[in-house]
Amino acid sequence: MPETDTGRVSRRSFVASAGVAGAIALAGCTSDQAPGNGDSLSGDIRISGSSTVYPIAQEMSRRFARDHPDLNFDLTRDGSSGGFKNVFIPGDSDINNASRPIAEEEIQACEDNGFTPVEFFIAQDALTVVVNNENDWMDSITLAELKEIWSPETSPESWSDVNEEWPDEPFDLYGPATTSGTFDYFTETVIGEEGKIRSDFEGTEEDDLIAQGVEGNRYAMGYLPFAYYTNNPDTVKALALSEEGSDPVAPSLEGAQSGNYPLARPLFFYANSEKLQAKPHLQEFIRFYVESAAEDFVASEIGYVPSSQEMVDENLTALEEYTG
Repeated sequence: MPETDTGRVSRRSFVASAGVAGAIALAGCTSDQAPGNGDSLSGDIRISGSSTVYPIAQEMSRRFARDHPDLNFDLTRDGSSGGFKNVFIPGDSDINNASRPIAEEEIQACEDNGFTPVEFFIAQDALTVVVNNENDWMDSITLAELKEIWSPETSPESWSDVNEEWPDEPFDLYGPATTSGTFDYFTETVIGEEGKIRSDFEGTEEDDLIAQGVEGNRYAMGYLPFAYYTNNPDTVKALALSEEGSDPVAPSLEGAQSGNYPLARPLFFYANSEKLQAKPHLQEFIRFYVESAAEDFVASEIGYVPSSQEMVDENLTALEEYTG
């Protein structure tokens, strides 16, 4: 498959797009209306994959369906990896949301099943580490300390095992399930190897449950997408993160956009090329999706950095490659 088909934005333009995105509240007002010539579309659209990207897909589907009530949307939260493996690659969904770039072996599996996964880079996230509101011994943490807590090679039993000034109390850890792209990203970025993590944590595809778990235990820690933290701002405390030799940086959309925040990451969805060519209603929905992803409601109502114009243009170019 040509390099321009997948990996197009994620591997070459993430840092550049963060620099050109401009202010978080982008110009151009949100119409809450789907574009078109007034003719209602009909058909089914099945969206699987990432729980991180799910709120964006859910809102885009709601807005598009306002003008096209005969469309049937079926959205599930299967995790990026779970969605790819169990739904998208077998050909059961039109779109798979992903909080990480698609892997080479997943691309090959799609091609073996007769289609190309078409990449659309649509937002940016500040993956957020949270603790209980009663945690009064820390407001920030280093990536090295975070690695020590979550690594299977160290597996400390109590907070004081990591830092003697912290309480001699056991951890209660919450995070995304192993089918999640957020799990893949966190383990690769923080621990240094994708999929490598201590086994005694509570994993879920319901990110709000991570916040709820941390809320319920003074000695708990978890990590979740920024949008899910902003949905629970009074129930948990977000930690600032620091790399070696640098000052702590609090999670924010500005930090994700600039790349200054250590756990800033891109968000994607992938479309099945065969379904894209066969379904005019899917083409129109994706066109609406990628254009609307640059509007300010992505930040103000959902909690992610909107697409830059460069991202929109690249996404529309990718769409045109498969629709003519």
